Amino acid sequence: MSETEATFPPKRCPFGGQPEYQRLREQETISKVPTVDGGTTWWATNRADVKAILADPRFSSNRHDPKFPVLLADPAARQQNRRLTPSMVTMDGAEHAAARRAVIGEFTVKRLAALRPRVQEIVDGFIDEMLATEERSADLVKALSLPVPSLVICELLGVPYADHEFFQARSAKLISGIGPAAERQMAIDELRAYLDRLLIAKEAEPGDDLLSRQIEKQRAEGDLDHEHLIGLAFLLLIGGHETTANMISLGVVGLLDDPAQLAAIKADPDKIPMAVEESLRYFSIADPIPRLATEDVEVGGVTVKAGEGIIASALAANFDPGAFTDAAEFDVERGARSHVTFGYGPHQCLGQNLARLELEIVFETLFRRIPELRLATPIEDIAFKDKGVYGIHELPVVW
Repeated sequence: MSETEATFPPKRCPFGGQPEYQRLREQETISKVPTVDGGTTWWATNRADVKAILADPRFSSNRHDPKFPVLLADPAARQQNRRLTPSMVTMDGAEHAAARRAVIGEFTVKRLAALRPRVQEIVDGFIDEMLATEERSADLVKALSLPVPSLVICELLGVPYADHEFFQARSAKLISGIGPAAERQMAIDELRAYLDRLLIAKEAEPGDDLLSRQIEKQRAEGDLDHEHLIGLAFLLLIGGHETTANMISLGVVGLLDDPAQLAAIKADPDKIPMAVEESLRYFSIADPIPRLATEDVEVGGVTVKAGEGIIASALAANFDPGAFTDAAEFDVERGARSHVTFGYGPHQCLGQNLARLELEIVFETLFRRIPELRLATPIEDIAFKDKGVYGIHELPVVW
């Protein structure tokens, strides 16, 4: 075991991985490090160890355990995090498997392929609005990155898109990881109250959407669980638009910043799925991934004792030179589908195929319809998010 002076997680570097993770990996692939909550925890930095941790049922996702590593400096925020309503991402074992099994049919490749025409229509509609402006400029976050996944998830869940500003403002406050805990609690309470009312209406009159189908499925099984449905809706609504919105913006920046890579996908649109995978690997927005050992586990040459936290770093794993050649380079030819941006094992992201679908359609359509698109500001002036889910606050573009 080796100790390091840096406090983890470190502030994100916009490009090229994370120097602190490279330094840790050169010492030991799993190290005990000081964390922002004032404690210490194990930190895994290579892909093999990260995958082993995420696949091992002895590492728990139950953040309600007081020993679970919550990487927040504010004690009130840590307590608030532990009090969040249990959802699929905080469940283990049979409970998690049952919750996932109930909804996984909504995210099959076949079902999502049927959504492709509608997603294409949505993307074209927002690009039409961009092209209709006389200024020939936009904040891509507001014009495309955020509204596309928001409208898609609203239609999938049966949430009125007219309410998007309400839930976007509150989910952004939660995911940012900044601000007083009382304000985040208010955002949680307001979102839950909104979803409570929405589900009561669907229970009275189900529609043709994911949440209505879950209601009917539970009724058929004789066990309608309203609180569970609120938790499911909360998870899918927030996770279904925030992460994809940030990935759209980051992927566009990565391509606009590298004319050769952008030219490659313009010349051969069949490379766009590879560009999506490389963007997912390179920017690794869902990081870090905490777990808690429920018994002594040997991994990566160290023994993590029962009750100790361990962090599986997707960002570090995705820049592991033992897994990816020239990992610091952004290369659309890489086809790096072996990344762990969507996690690994039982908790691997349920909506990963939906995210891929949206990213592929956005990249193809945006650069085909606005081939002269370029950044309106030097890349060093772009405000990257360095807390919560990684992303970009604003992305000024011109054409």
